Amino acid sequence: MATNKRAFTLRLPDELLDKIGILAEKARRSVNNYIENVLQTHLNEIEQEQGEVKTE
Repeated sequence: MATNKRAFTLRLPDELLDKIGILAEKARRSVNNYIENVLQTHLNEIEQEQGEVKTE
């Protein structure tokens, strides 16, 4: 299945990745999907407070 998503590498300390893994498991998501969801939620909050983030 084709996707238009770009990928990048995160360098995270093992302890932080372990904590994210625990939260992802509780949410029944993969670690990648959980991180994507957290970032999207944060972006939505910022845009509600400050307006749309423009990409050009």
